[in-house]
Amino acid sequence: MTSDISQTLGPPAENAPPRPGGDDAPSLRPSILDPLFAPARGLPGVGSKIAPLIEKLLGSEERPARVADLLFHLPQSGVARPLCGSIRDAPTGEPVTLGVTVVAHRPPMLGKRAFRVLVEDGTGDISLVFFGMPRGRIDKMLPIGSHRYVSGRIDLWDGTRQMVHPSRILDQEGLASLPAVEPIYGATEGLTSRVISKIVHGALDRLPVLPEWQDASYLARNRFPPFAEALRIEHRPEEAPPPPVEGQAPPASPARKRLAYDELLASQLALALVRARQRRKAGRVNAGDGHLKEQVEAALPFALTGAQARAVAEIRADMAAERRMLRLLQGDVGSGKTAVALLAMASAVEAGRQAALMAPTEILARQHYERLVPLAGAMRLRLLTGRDRAAERRATLADLAAGEIDIVVGTHALFQDAVAFRDLGLAVVDEQHRFGVHQRLALGAKGEAVDILVMTATPIPRTLALTFFGDMDVSVLDEKPAGRQPIKTITVPVERIDEVVGGLHRALAAGDRVYWICPLVAESEYVDLAAAGERFEDLKHHFGDAVGLIHGKMPGPEKDAAMEAFAAGRTRVLVSTTVVEVGVDVPEATIMVIEHAERFGLAQLHQLRGRVGRGSKASSCLLLYRGPLGQVAKARLEMMRGSEDGFRIAEEDLRLRGEGEVLGTRQSGAAAFRLARLETDGDLLEAARDDARLIVERDPRLQSERGRALRVLLYLFEREAAIRLIGAG
Repeated sequence: MTSDISQTLGPPAENAPPRPGGDDAPSLRPSILDPLFAPARGLPGVGSKIAPLIEKLLGSEERPARVADLLFHLPQSGVARPLCGSIRDAPTGEPVTLGVTVVAHRPPMLGKRAFRVLVEDGTGDISLVFFGMPRGRIDKMLPIGSHRYVSGRIDLWDGTRQMVHPSRILDQEGLASLPAVEPIYGATEGLTSRVISKIVHGALDRLPVLPEWQDASYLARNRFPPFAEALRIEHRPEEAPPPPVEGQAPPASPARKRLAYDELLASQLALALVRARQRRKAGRVNAGDGHLKEQVEAALPFALTGAQARAVAEIRADMAAERRMLRLLQGDVGSGKTAVALLAMASAVEAGRQAALMAPTEILARQHYERLVPLAGAMRLRLLTGRDRAAERRATLADLAAGEIDIVVGTHALFQDAVAFRDLGLAVVDEQHRFGVHQRLALGAKGEAVDILVMTATPIPRTLALTFFGDMDVSVLDEKPAGRQPIKTITVPVERIDEVVGGLHRALAAGDRVYWICPLVAESEYVDLAAAGERFEDLKHHFGDAVGLIHGKMPGPEKDAAMEAFAAGRTRVLVSTTVVEVGVDVPEATIMVIEHAERFGLAQLHQLRGRVGRGSKASSCLLLYRGPLGQVAKARLEMMRGSEDGFRIAEEDLRLRGEGEVLGTRQSGAAAFRLARLETDGDLLEAARDDARLIVERDPRLQSERGRALRVLLYLFEREAAIRLIGAG
């Protein structure tokens, strides 16, 4: 760290003067970061043809690509091109560089397309092969009699050695500038990895000297280089990474881990600051004497599991404290989150306050409401959705404002401006990842000192829970209610679909109900996947009016009607897209058929399977797949067949797919990591969380020398909202 950090940073972030023009930078950002937030269009080599391609690769609708975006676009791999001693000793199938003399040009013969250039070095010869390249360009690159260095992969063809389209053709001067390892970047059409590498070198020249925001002892213990040096090492590698080992992530260099830790620390510090501010806000006691809680427990058709009882105790303890609750309740499918939510809402009503339960879809909101009504006893419940009639909606809003409603269940309509509560004490948000952070906060802002309980039926690996919900306490439901039967999961090739349909005849005769899941609504001419509409018509030939259809493109009333018909047993086979993935509860459904299961993620397959096995009868899940299966798809289906543990499945899904897809629809405002890999950097995330908590405890306003450097880190990774929270007290 610099000896005089004030000279490096200038004035504190909240007092920094506005800066004119340029990019979309907030005026509070330290000026030292200006070169990194300048448009990438200003870099050498980014002309009128390249600029749109850079924007396509790294920009967005909200803002253009910036220098920092290029620097954070790390190479995916690297290729070493060692200079071999001779053609005779050069290995086949690996990148090599050879010093050769051009002997002859052999233009394509009639009907042939390949232009061959014969080169030798005294120990042997090889042919350089070009397809579709103008002869004039070949003559210029490889004049007969010249000495050149060619880099590429040697292959055998018809018993002779050849190198097709060498990656590099260099003279002596060019060889001197050839990097020991060529970085390979993710690219886009028209923009090659080599062009990106040249532009990145220009971006590296813009790197300012930044203050050190990491703890010195932690850096030394992990052999982490400074931030700028770590970026240069990653973009200009000296040695190629080791070859990948099947089933294992490649080992990360200290430079890569340093950069990942920086990004994770920025994320965890921002969450810690949010949590600290939440803790500083005065709360209110939101739990009464327990009489309503006891009434709800007595009305439940089952005894609480140990996990449910533990979660209720944790939630009531939070609500009884004079600080705001911010808690995540996560549980596997069928673990009883709704009962826990009702007991929590009963606590708020006991205290004389109101509660709200927000669900992501109208189907789920109506289902919650219908299940809660018979359990609520004396508590007054009401449903509020975007499809309510005008008069009905006005009456509900008036009753909410007057305190005539204890618990309101609804969709996103709950956080609209027109909705006012007399005294909202608890906001329950179901399936949090389907909502944005701002929506959660908007609902919590509709009352004084509102406690917030977030629920998700998507089991979340610990690393993702820390990342996306790190500002919350966590309760976990890891038990299923007594009497639930295991679900038998079977993989079936799609060629045996007639046997599956035949089995459904027997199942329906025995009184079972069946979900049949398809990935598309209408047949696509580009992708050969089952379509819900096509499958619906096909199954109607077998089962007539017993078959229903539901998909996301149907109007809301039609979806509700289709779901209600299936729940009531008027239809017995429900053909559906993944609209039934979350929350829908029909205990009589015992068979789940998922067509083209190889196209679904593990977490989604697990959620769909969880729609059956919700009663006391044995259930089955049939995964129809089209072969041949790739390695990841095969591992996915094997995991589904071997485990019903949603948390284990979520960890495997993270390993197979990475964090970008595991939560399904990524929540608005959630960080998309560019340097960290949550599937491999879990240990770093734990360390970053501990470090962030310690920082906020010791220096909550980030005013120390390290604290001011950490402000730079927050702005660098665009967590400046956390800085604004500090300023807001």
